[in-house]
Amino acid sequence: MPGTRLAEDGTSGCLRRMAESPPLAPVPLPDPSGAPAAPRRIGTRTVALIVASSMLMEQLDGTVLATALPAMAHSFHVPPLRMNIALTCYLLTLAMFIPASGKMADRYGSRTVFRAAIALFTCGSILCGLSQNLPELVAARMLQGTGGAMMSPVGRLVLLRTASKAELVSAMAWLMIPATIGPILGPPLGGFIVTYINWRWIFFINVPIGLVGVVLVTLFIEEMREPAKTPFDVTGLALSGTALACLMFGIEMAARGAASSPSTWALLGGGVVAGAFYARHAWGHAHPILDFRLMRFTTFRFSVISGAFSRIGAGATPFLLPMMMQLGFGYSAARSGLITFAGALGSLAMRLAAPGILRRLGFRPVMVWIGFLATGLLMMMAGFRPSWPMPAIYAVLIVGGFFQSLMFMAYNTIAYAEVPRADMSAATSFYTTQQQMMLSLGIAISAAALAGSMSVRGHAAPDLADFSISFLVVGGLAMLAPVVSMRLDREAGAELSGHKIRAVAAAPVAGTTQAAP
Repeated sequence: MPGTRLAEDGTSGCLRRMAESPPLAPVPLPDPSGAPAAPRRIGTRTVALIVASSMLMEQLDGTVLATALPAMAHSFHVPPLRMNIALTCYLLTLAMFIPASGKMADRYGSRTVFRAAIALFTCGSILCGLSQNLPELVAARMLQGTGGAMMSPVGRLVLLRTASKAELVSAMAWLMIPATIGPILGPPLGGFIVTYINWRWIFFINVPIGLVGVVLVTLFIEEMREPAKTPFDVTGLALSGTALACLMFGIEMAARGAASSPSTWALLGGGVVAGAFYARHAWGHAHPILDFRLMRFTTFRFSVISGAFSRIGAGATPFLLPMMMQLGFGYSAARSGLITFAGALGSLAMRLAAPGILRRLGFRPVMVWIGFLATGLLMMMAGFRPSWPMPAIYAVLIVGGFFQSLMFMAYNTIAYAEVPRADMSAATSFYTTQQQMMLSLGIAISAAALAGSMSVRGHAAPDLADFSISFLVVGGLAMLAPVVSMRLDREAGAELSGHKIRAVAAAPVAGTTQAAP
């Protein structure tokens, strides 16, 4: 009866409380069809760490392998220089299959493709460890590359589809922590395994990581796919794969001193021609494998263009710095490795501080002012000399690694600020392909600058001045990144960083003035 209040005790009170209480969650029952149960719901941070574990496996594999090449060459009875193909074939496979990763995730589900990628990479690792000759190793590395091409971009796509925009900065920071540990652990771990155990174990250490990854993905990652089935762009995959493979192989050959070889120019020319055909194909296709129309999103466009210049410097540094230490300073490989890993330490420290810095400053100041600082420290490496105090060299590398990693954190996060969910898989494929190309281009440009300096100065072996010129060339190109970023809107990506939210929350006090952010 209206106006009558039920008593808060007794039977009527119990009925009232039962009516107002949320319904109890149903107890999950086994599916009589035998289908696997849905994954358990977990937090974004846990998803990020699961994805990051796959990146740790890939990063460890790459950094450890470089240390083991001489021992592997001795085992296969081939000259050490021929072992370069073990690195090149992996890069070629990445370039060919990364563009297909997003479409595969849309069609078959991101959990299915991510799990299959980890399994492929793990199987490839086992076959690499069992290889008895160089051709077997090359075939196994290509299988690894097929898994790696799907693993990183689809893993990032899983995280992007799981995290809300407010969680994205923190999720990216957690994602990159294990991936940053790889370059720190790789060189000393590889040296230990090759010296005291056997080079084959550099591949076998991937097996437990891969098996655990497959289990965790099965248990905790949700299956996500786009409901609309779009036709797979087979022609685009063939053209883009040919273009990227030719360009990557040509760039790698140029970086290893074969820039004047007719084969190098034929590969680069073939890559340009195939790329032109792909561009024509892509503009007329509704769902191309690499969609240039993504550049219409402002934050994505700025991240791609600015990040391209910055990654030229980032790709050149691991190539130039160890050579400078060994050929210019006269240090041993072991001593050089104990110095050059310092940048990774700075990068690791940044992962913990990045969300707070981006929340306080916003994306544009990080991309501009932190970009200038990071590039300035990169160019300071041109002045490294044996007379420098070792603490000063460590300081430049650690602080430079911190700022450079913070800058890339900003690029990698703001790229997806405006990209709608339907285009997310295409965006991750495009962005990951661009990253790979620019890092390799950095190696080629630094190698060309080194060779050009040696030719102009008229000597066969590089000296410290040649390395200085190379650092200044790639640093000058990298300096264009913060210049381009100056045109980005001040509040771009504020929803991701929380910068605008913090500023707005502090502003509405009557009679006060708020300084512009």
